[in-house]
Amino acid sequence: MNAHVQSTAAASAREAGEPAPASFAFRAAMRKLAGAVSVLTVGKGDARTGLTATSVSSLSVDPPSLLISVNRTASACAVLLSERSFAINVLRPHHEALADRFAGRGGVKGVARYEGADWTRLATGAPVLADALAVFDCELEDAIERHSHIIVIGRVVASRITENAAPLLYWAGAYRGLAV
Repeated sequence: MNAHVQSTAAASAREAGEPAPASFAFRAAMRKLAGAVSVLTVGKGDARTGLTATSVSSLSVDPPSLLISVNRTASACAVLLSERSFAINVLRPHHEALADRFAGRGGVKGVARYEGADWTRLATGAPVLADALAVFDCELEDAIERHSHIIVIGRVVASRITENAAPLLYWAGAYRGLAV
């Protein structure tokens, strides 16, 4: 296919609301990048919500900060921007059902995503999973809108780890454990 036909096909796909062929290739390639499964938690009381993410990474050690990409259409996005504090909970293998709930599988939304797990709080008051592999309690430092997502920069004000535990991983469209 020549470049003109490719660009015309891509433009037609975008006009129809479909991802361009390059988006499909990108998505397939990204599925080959293994990542730790985390849950972003935000809100208080009945306004609690959150989402499952594999797009969490370290930004800086001094000051301690991290990045997470959040889809602008995610139900937790508006709460995150208004609350200005959140937690990143790095999951363990027995948290697969929790990861599914926070991903919205089965239509579970809002505070119902928290059912069946033990929650506590650290410095900011954001919900923290008691038996997470690691927890980063963050204040929202910046939110940068790019394309379909918001790049969230969180200043870590408290953190906690569970020693001698393994991570829940996501690779090639499925949850995986760490072979040791």
